[in-house]
Amino acid sequence: MSKTKRVAIDGMLIALSIILTRFFSIRLTIFGVEGVRIGIGMLPLILAGFMFEPIDALFVGAISDIVGYSISPMGPYIPYFTLTAALKGWIPSAVHKYIFRKSFKFWHIFVSNAVGVSIVSMVLIPYLLHTIFHMPYSFLLIPRAVAFPFYLFLYPFLISLIIKKAWHRTASGLSMRA
Repeated sequence: MSKTKRVAIDGMLIALSIILTRFFSIRLTIFGVEGVRIGIGMLPLILAGFMFEPIDALFVGAISDIVGYSISPMGPYIPYFTLTAALKGWIPSAVHKYIFRKSFKFWHIFVSNAVGVSIVSMVLIPYLLHTIFHMPYSFLLIPRAVAFPFYLFLYPFLISLIIKKAWHRTASGLSMRA
């Protein structure tokens, strides 16, 4: 696949992530700051890394956050959260590539996703919200614990479905990779 086509697909994934994150997610405000966002806006970030390379996921995550914030801000802009958006896609795709060698077995996708969700959503983001806004961990972790199973099980299921469709297309002569 040409670099131009790859960048175009990354651009479409950025647009999809912005739409899903900013307009089709449930936002829970805690102490005047967005504490938890429940939705599937992270899915395009992970797909970018699974389809191409982890660097694509990093790029899609960071650009999605910056452009999404400029369209629909909630609270002040804090670059640390752009980093967490980038890591939400990069960690699962890096685990998937370097540990599971891009094997698309469901449990490989599940574990890759679980590592990313655990590190970013359950540790890094609560730590940043606590450190920057002095929000108590008890207010941060309870809604995240409720959202955790949603991310843990739904994302691998959706990724598996999308990958199977992509493989079906590949068998028909269309290819995602070079």
